[in-house]
Amino acid sequence: MLDAEVAIVGAGAAGLSLAHRLAHPASGARSVTAVLVDAPPGPLRPPSRTWCFWEQGPGPYDEALTATWRQLRVHTPDGRVAADDITPLTYKMLRSDDFERLVARDLARSDDVRRLEATVETVDGIAGGAEICGRTRQGRPLTVRARWVFDSRPLGSLPAARSTLLQHFHGWFVRTDRPVFDPGTVELMDFRVPQPPQGLAFGYVLPTGRHEALVEYTEFSGAVLPREAYDTALRRYAEDVLRLGHFEVTSTETGVIPMTDARFARRSAPSVFRIGAAGGATRPSTGYTFSAVQRQTRAVADALRKGRHPMPPPAHSARSRAMDAVMLRALDSGRVDGAAFFARLFSHVPMGRLLRFLDGTTRLHEDLSLGIHTPVLPMLRSAAELSWLPRRPFPGP
Repeated sequence: MLDAEVAIVGAGAAGLSLAHRLAHPASGARSVTAVLVDAPPGPLRPPSRTWCFWEQGPGPYDEALTATWRQLRVHTPDGRVAADDITPLTYKMLRSDDFERLVARDLARSDDVRRLEATVETVDGIAGGAEICGRTRQGRPLTVRARWVFDSRPLGSLPAARSTLLQHFHGWFVRTDRPVFDPGTVELMDFRVPQPPQGLAFGYVLPTGRHEALVEYTEFSGAVLPREAYDTALRRYAEDVLRLGHFEVTSTETGVIPMTDARFARRSAPSVFRIGAAGGATRPSTGYTFSAVQRQTRAVADALRKGRHPMPPPAHSARSRAMDAVMLRALDSGRVDGAAFFARLFSHVPMGRLLRFLDGTTRLHEDLSLGIHTPVLPMLRSAAELSWLPRRPFPGP
């Protein structure tokens, strides 16, 4: 049996971020002993993925970034272009394998954080803390006791909600024969793709060079598509819209992100907390998660070092969640055209302000000025009905 002040379950973005923050305390800060319990290679370990986020100035993971940009571009359904420079913000691309290598290197230099491989079977509250029971890759039982446990594993099912959409996507990392990409500009949303009967669809291009990029097809809708449907949509987007010419697909990525107004419990026992997407870090209106994970884990690490109660703070403000709930209801009910909704926002609101809104750092008057560029009557109707809509379980992807 192992004992530690803190145990972290799961080594996705949230688990690795918290372990990394605890591994190297600031000068003079209290050290915190921690155990990071990661699933062995297999179906319980998170697949490789790409995270994008934005921040001002240098960040703690800059040396692991694949690329950065200051210029964002949106194509409206009728082909018009909205482009903007987001300085002083920088849009950053981080691949999970590179992030894990950076964190693993720094954990290896730490005397405070230990990393173990085990399949966690139970996490239970006990007197004075919590107990984790699992099995190593060799099948041996493992028990870890800690004063505080932070569980970042995905939930088995979503909490009940009034509105839930899925952001589901498939992407190709491509290499082209011709220099067709602008490495200084992200195609954040390209609505020049066929739109589904309900919800919205768009292309997304993250160029890493003149010949290389991640090209994705994304939908916001109630259900995922068959795999071949994504490939067909991507092929059409790459050939007919982007006109890439001959290209090679070097690797792929696929994901499903719930966009929901569900209430996520941040505590499952007196000393057991949920962090990351399982703790509500995903922004309901967009699916972005990484920045909220950083805010959440920073607050937890600071509390632990100061000897305070480390309850994770809400990932997003009450005002942000309320506005997102209205938008989700408007999209889910079909009252607004999703592609037109986002295209209008990006065409009329500076992109830097939109990014600050998504981070929850805009002021009330800025949120109100953003709201006037949305379909006011459908949004008001959606807001009015939220108070009496029941919360229902989501049947799943």
